Amino acid sequence: MEVIVRAGARVLADRGWAGFTTNEVAEVAGVSIGSIYQYFPDKLVLVDAIRRHHLDDVLGVLRKAGQGASLDQLIDGLVDGMVAVHSLHPALHRVLLDEVPGGAGSSAHRAFESEYLERYRAIVAKSGRRKGLAVDAMVQVLSSAVEGVIHGAARRGTLASPDLKRELATMIRSYLIPQGHAT
Repeated sequence: MEVIVRAGARVLADRGWAGFTTNEVAEVAGVSIGSIYQYFPDKLVLVDAIRRHHLDDVLGVLRKAGQGASLDQLIDGLVDGMVAVHSLHPALHRVLLDEVPGGAGSSAHRAFESEYLERYRAIVAKSGRRKGLAVDAMVQVLSSAVEGVIHGAARRGTLASPDLKRELATMIRSYLIPQGHAT
């Protein structure tokens, strides 16, 4: 099944939603069309699996980044990991965000969103800026800023830019670390 999902991601990235066919996925995966339909009754179910695979990769980055010993290591791990995950098939993200119908209302997406925000909440907590009632707002701002920069870079093809990575890390640090404090 994993080979089908990976092949589906490549086809979706290369062909876009309008050109995405299960026949081509089967050919790229080296399996029969029957094997595709054994696991995925239609292309929307396959695309949902592709989306879940990506969301799992994003959560993996957040889990790993949260293990950083210092806030600096956490931020560097977050930036490097998000860039790496979104660099696998940069065009795929544009297609998933801009072309493929549905996705945001599914129970799988709600579960992802819950853990996603909790992982960012842990990052905010590690920063020490947790005081006050603005934690939820900080989590929303931080997660949306990182997501926006990464998805914008994926759409523009600039994920490989060292300047982008440096500026994103600088932005996160300036938001999380009060001036005059070391990490």
